[in-house]
Amino acid sequence: MVHTIEHARQSSFIQRVIVSTEDPEIASVVSAGGGEVVWRPADLATDTASSESAVSHVLEQLERSEGWKADLVVFLQCTSPIRQKGEIDRAVQKCIDDGADSLFSACKNDKFIWRRDKDGLLPLNYDYKARPREQEFLEEYRENGSIYVFKPWVLRDLNSRLGGKIAVYEMDYWSSFQIDSREDLELCGWIVERLKRQEQAQSLPNPLRLVVFDFDGVFTDNRVLVSQDGAEAVWCNRGDGLGLSRLQKTGLPVMVLSTEINPVVIARCRKLGIECRQGLDNKLTALKEVLNERDIDPSQVVYVGNDHNDLDCIRFAGCGVAVADAVPEVVDAAGIVLTRQGGRGAVREVCDLILKNVAKKH
Repeated sequence: MVHTIEHARQSSFIQRVIVSTEDPEIASVVSAGGGEVVWRPADLATDTASSESAVSHVLEQLERSEGWKADLVVFLQCTSPIRQKGEIDRAVQKCIDDGADSLFSACKNDKFIWRRDKDGLLPLNYDYKARPREQEFLEEYRENGSIYVFKPWVLRDLNSRLGGKIAVYEMDYWSSFQIDSREDLELCGWIVERLKRQEQAQSLPNPLRLVVFDFDGVFTDNRVLVSQDGAEAVWCNRGDGLGLSRLQKTGLPVMVLSTEINPVVIARCRKLGIECRQGLDNKLTALKEVLNERDIDPSQVVYVGNDHNDLDCIRFAGCGVAVADAVPEVVDAAGIVLTRQGGRGAVREVCDLILKNVAKKH
């Protein structure tokens, strides 16, 4: 639900994001996600009630209570969640440019379709006696349920989301999966993560000349083990070490900047074979010094951090990266937010992301 609300809020065309529901728990999630709630009557909340009836109720309610009328309705089904950045706006623009009254999103159909009826099996879109090649199919589209755009009169007069002059907005194969089962949910989750990785790779500097890591909360999980004599130890992740080793083989410089004075920092970095500057009073000052020494522009730097003392560097670098459990201010400032926490594979995730981007260029 929130996933689709976020997509709608990113659109430059959509003025209001409204969810129709009769469920208080869903309403709470909608409000927290930045959407408006229109309470749905019980007779429109049954298993047999149509989506059109719910949308009609919303439009009628807004006109009756506020005198507000929509020029276009953008209907997004949360069970079809795969949309790439800008696709809603491109669909609306196509509807406008085509002079259409309604539009549906779809993927091309190039598969052999059969239907079973009382007489047996019948092919719907080809002659099995003269089987064509898939690329020879007539142009066919399969609705994917992701985006519908229509003028209010279409719904009011035809009781349908489609009518008048109909246009189609073509989406790719990955955007055409719907959630009807637990397996579908897992598959769509994987696709969303895949698209997120593609977007993140596009956020990386090009060229990339330096990767800088904070230590505590990035290489570690921010915990410290203190013995009775005051000696301190930290938890690190072996997978991070392997990721750094692979990244260093590309020749890309990697270093650590840390305010921590404990020798565990330099000991870990020495073992990993990466440069370390620790005991710093100001990380941003230190980062600027490094860049001046090496004649590197800030736009060519990735900086990975987790806490308030990383904020200036996160904002200064060409690409700021936050570990999954970073403080909210760092998450908000970062261009990339990892799925893994500090000390639990965050460093490895950064290395793998950069390596994949390098591989694509070659």
